[in-house]
Amino acid sequence: MTAVVTGASAAEIAAVRAFNRRYTEVIGVLREGLVDTEYSLTEARILFELATSGSTEAIRLRKTLGLDPGYLSRILTRFKNRGLIESSRSSSDGRRQEVRLTDRGRAEFAVLNQRSGVDVRRLLEPHHPAERAKLIRAMTTIQQILERPEAAADSPPVTIRAPKPGDYGWVIQRNAALYAAEYGWDASYEALVTKIVADFLESHDDSRERAWIAEAGGTPVGAVFCVADSKTTARLRLLLVEPSARGLGVGSALVGHCLRFATDAGYTDMVLWTNDVLAAARHIYQRAGFELVESAPHHSFGHDLIGQTWRRALRPE
Repeated sequence: MTAVVTGASAAEIAAVRAFNRRYTEVIGVLREGLVDTEYSLTEARILFELATSGSTEAIRLRKTLGLDPGYLSRILTRFKNRGLIESSRSSSDGRRQEVRLTDRGRAEFAVLNQRSGVDVRRLLEPHHPAERAKLIRAMTTIQQILERPEAAADSPPVTIRAPKPGDYGWVIQRNAALYAAEYGWDASYEALVTKIVADFLESHDDSRERAWIAEAGGTPVGAVFCVADSKTTARLRLLLVEPSARGLGVGSALVGHCLRFATDAGYTDMVLWTNDVLAAARHIYQRAGFELVESAPHHSFGHDLIGQTWRRALRPE
């Protein structure tokens, strides 16, 4: 059944505006400089994108943040004059500009990132863990509804379960098909996924390594694996969300299962490897508390890519 959409009432509009006013005050974005720095919220957001994506085209940055081209150009010019960024012609299209942070830019971002983390920790720590979990769930709900309002009303509920016979083959097939369709990756990626899944099936320790399938309406719509990287470090692998389920919180739910299991299994941190072009996955990892610790170019799956290593400490409640 399709939900009936009606116009927003004056009371609903007033409630959202009141929340926005209060929340912007709470997180301090109304101050002249964000987290007691000289950077505006927009400038800090641009530094954040550049720090977590490595080298990126200016046009992609503009589309990701929804900025006016002239406004973004002026900010990038200021950053370049201050030695925070450097630019070159895009390797894929000589008409486009590619920008990246310099060592000074990364140092400036590190200060911003550290102060932002301190501010959020200060905001959360007075509250009981159960209240913090309730807050995160509420934030996730807001994001899901605003990003895909029609999906929130019409989609069947999503459940997370252990894999059944045939699910592992589905993981291989859907990874290969989706990444070929969306990014043009060749069969070497399918070979990699096949090896990861085969190794897991052959020798995984169920007390320390697990896989999960997200299911909606009796159909798989996502998957993730948690495997041992060392005695103390777990590795998140093969996070997958079907296009039909994106924006519904499936990726965050799968990552959450992975984090909780790894914590209960006694790991002290979790690591993952991804590529900068996978922006949606990167945003899921960022929201889950992962931090970028390493970035390096490589040629894989038929393309020049920038590989990224992300890490997060695990703390038992």
